[in-house]
Amino acid sequence: MREARFRDHFWSTDLTSTVGYDSIIQHLNDGRKNCKEFEDFLKERAIIEEKYGKELINLSKKKPCGQTELNTLKRSLDVFKQQIDNVGQGHIQLAQTLREEAKKMEEFREKQKLHRKKIELIMEAIHKNRNLQYKKTMEAKRLYEQRCRDKDEAEQAVHRNANLVTQKQQEKLFLKLAQTKSALEDSDRGYQQSITALEKIREEWLKEHIKACEFFETQECERISYFRNALWLHVNQLSQGCVQNDEKYEEIRKSLEMCSIEKDIDFFVNLRKTGSSAPAPVVYENYYNTQRNATPVRSPVSVPISRRRAPLPTPSSGPGDPDYATIDGYSLIHH
Repeated sequence: MREARFRDHFWSTDLTSTVGYDSIIQHLNDGRKNCKEFEDFLKERAIIEEKYGKELINLSKKKPCGQTELNTLKRSLDVFKQQIDNVGQGHIQLAQTLREEAKKMEEFREKQKLHRKKIELIMEAIHKNRNLQYKKTMEAKRLYEQRCRDKDEAEQAVHRNANLVTQKQQEKLFLKLAQTKSALEDSDRGYQQSITALEKIREEWLKEHIKACEFFETQECERISYFRNALWLHVNQLSQGCVQNDEKYEEIRKSLEMCSIEKDIDFFVNLRKTGSSAPAPVVYENYYNTQRNATPVRSPVSVPISRRRAPLPTPSSGPGDPDYATIDGYSLIHH
């Protein structure tokens, strides 16, 4: 149960002072300013979230990230990029939510301002009327006091000159005294009427001041409650975003759990294998041995003899001719 109340603690002994009222209004204006600052904070945060979300989406779509991977790791990378895209989309959605909350704060702030304005106009009018009547009353009081002094001086003049002046002069003194008494009565009546009018206005102002204090206190309670709830909701939205992001990251972790090193190795081998035989050793070859064995040795292949041709004649050898020999259809030259 709250003990302190606006209606009990914002007064002043000076009737024309508005120090208590002004203190409340200043506090309400500060509260409205604080709401505006939080509203601007939400808008700025929305810009940041939207920009970050778009950059994440562009990153996941345009930036290569293991694009030549194969099999299970490739599937994990696909899930990774898709979930990063989803995280970006989540930040963009959060930005829209923050803008909606900022709009609600603005509407609440403007609604309070509109309701306050009605009370403020009433209080400004009654303050003006009160101060004007107080000024008139103080003027009536000044006039009344002056008439009292005039009457006192007239009486003193009559008593002081009672035996020193002529009859005619005494008549003048008595006439002046009568005039001052009449003026005093008029000023006294006017002064009392001003006091009565001022008291009526003062009582009206007291009632309106109390009503205004109660209204402003209620409005301030509503503002604090709304601001507190708005902050609470904002933090919940951020927490929810983190939870949703972690759920997306969990999908990545699940896909990574399905990643198999052995399967990826087997997949690569089967997809890109080039052969199972290694090259033979390179042996030393002697140059001269290579030249000596350069004459090709023909394999004995039977040459078919046409039936239409007669057998080859046996060559004759002369003294200067090389010797010929025929062996199974081949001719060998002996040097």
